[in-house]
Amino acid sequence: MAKPDYVLFDRDTTAIIFGNQQAAVQRMLDFDYLSGRKKPSVAAVVNPTGGSKGFMSVFYGGREILIPVYNKLGTAVEQHPDADVLINFASFRSAYNVSMEALSYSSIKTLVIIAEGIPERQTRELIALSKKVGKWIIGPATVGGFVPGAFKIGNAGGAISNLLMSKLYRPGSVGFVSKSGGMLNEMANMIAQNSDGLYEGIAIGGDKYPGSTLLDHLLRYESNPAIKMMVVLGEVGGTDEYEIVDALKSGRITKPLVAWVTGTCVKVFPTEVQFGHAGAMARGEAEAADAKNAALAEAGAFVPNSYDDLGDLIRMVYEDLKAKGVIEEKVEVGPQELPVDYKPSIMRRPTNIMCTISDDRGEELLYAGVPISKVIREGYGIGDVISLLWFKKRLPKYVTDFLELAVKITADHGPCVSAAHNTIVTAMAGKDLTASVASGILTIGPLFGGAIDDAARYFKDALTRGLTPKQFVDEMKAMGINIPGIGHRVKSVQNPDMRVKLLEEWAYANLPKHEMLDYALEVEKITTAKRNNLILNVDGCIGILFVDILRSTGIYAEEEIDEIIAMGTLNGIFVLGRTIGMIGHFLDQKRLHTRLYRHPWDDVLYMLPGEDEVLKYQGPE
Repeated sequence: MAKPDYVLFDRDTTAIIFGNQQAAVQRMLDFDYLSGRKKPSVAAVVNPTGGSKGFMSVFYGGREILIPVYNKLGTAVEQHPDADVLINFASFRSAYNVSMEALSYSSIKTLVIIAEGIPERQTRELIALSKKVGKWIIGPATVGGFVPGAFKIGNAGGAISNLLMSKLYRPGSVGFVSKSGGMLNEMANMIAQNSDGLYEGIAIGGDKYPGSTLLDHLLRYESNPAIKMMVVLGEVGGTDEYEIVDALKSGRITKPLVAWVTGTCVKVFPTEVQFGHAGAMARGEAEAADAKNAALAEAGAFVPNSYDDLGDLIRMVYEDLKAKGVIEEKVEVGPQELPVDYKPSIMRRPTNIMCTISDDRGEELLYAGVPISKVIREGYGIGDVISLLWFKKRLPKYVTDFLELAVKITADHGPCVSAAHNTIVTAMAGKDLTASVASGILTIGPLFGGAIDDAARYFKDALTRGLTPKQFVDEMKAMGINIPGIGHRVKSVQNPDMRVKLLEEWAYANLPKHEMLDYALEVEKITTAKRNNLILNVDGCIGILFVDILRSTGIYAEEEIDEIIAMGTLNGIFVLGRTIGMIGHFLDQKRLHTRLYRHPWDDVLYMLPGEDEVLKYQGPE
């Protein structure tokens, strides 16, 4: 169900955090837990200086959870379409660009800009764009705000002790807005002591041109039936408070409004005074705090004689609304008890190892959240298990069929290749299965098996950049790099590799599009024209085809495919498949009771230097 226009945040709101702000994220999650939210309010973090993807380890209550981290805002938005708030912690140097990008995404409805010092011209451009696309900006130079019991922006609200003291873990009846972030926390406490507490509190930021004004938020509160009274804290300088005066006089604000404009002390100074905020300096008598307070009182707001009387006035208005039945007495709800940070045996602590693919702690083993009983009883194949444990998804059947096909095809290639040879020699030396297979696995690398990843990477890059097959071949030659996935010591055009033919047949039968394979076969025409054994080999075909397959699923963005390749995932197919053959060779040698292997002399070319040539380096006797 869509939120009403006057609601920016509720208990289901989730946000994307721009900036590596672990402390702010943890404070938001602690607030969520205190409030009894069902799910964390942070959907993702964007760390532009980090890797392509990762995770931030944080706590939700006493349970450690992982928040996904991306290096591009666009990727985070694409992967988390339900997140409609962006909290922008970028510095003033990059906050404008990040904010402009955020406003371009349809799923982002509210933008919070924390940075101070953004040039006023850029802020005005952001405000104009936000109005054009119908979105909200809070800030710049804001600490944010909160909806008690529902959602909190970053560090707003302060320490846990203040959240508890101000009862921000459950909603009250008062809507509050101010320019000052520091006073937001102070006023939350004051309002909690003199009423049933806040329903919402927002600090719009102290810049001369705020993304949303005091009046903007008061009009939202006016429309929200859950808010029964409002409190506004203005400050010396500017004319924003006169907009509130006009709204009171025109009847756009009808709910009781308690108002105070800080800075009445400025009159005791002999010269003009610039307070902390960019807009907090009176440029004429009308912008002085006393003039604003008088205008607000004359328009019908409740204005105290001084800040010291503000709490008492809030209590008076609140009690009057209770007496009239406008505000009903609520049953007080306490917060969830939040664990404190680690001390041995009694407090929460971060773990040292993360695991997101399996869990053996419950009644039964889980593969990526799927119970092992379901895996067995519902006939999941080896490809399905690989899908769960490698990709954390149940990929479509044609993908898991390909994984199984690739494992079968790579299982063995005779006793003479590196891995099998090393396994055999180690087994003949009397070593056990683990050592023998490990010695074989250690030979897998760029020249043996490792070409799967490299073929996928180089061919994908060439196709993405729009290189023709001829340009790709020429470029690789100019760089002095042999094209990964091209070439075979035994097989050739006249003696084709049946494994490659089987993979091609599978692709034509199962994939609606096989752009990478088609491109690779055009490259093969060029390379085999030079030498007939420069064919597309099985490693190259598996890597290239797997890119076609990942693209065909529609699940992965291009940069996610790049990450899958970069992690070595595709070489994992070769390691998994070839291990089957290496175990077979180990068992074969044990059955044959073979003895220690010694390589024959006649198969070694001995080319030692002469004795005189070696001794001459000793110098004269």
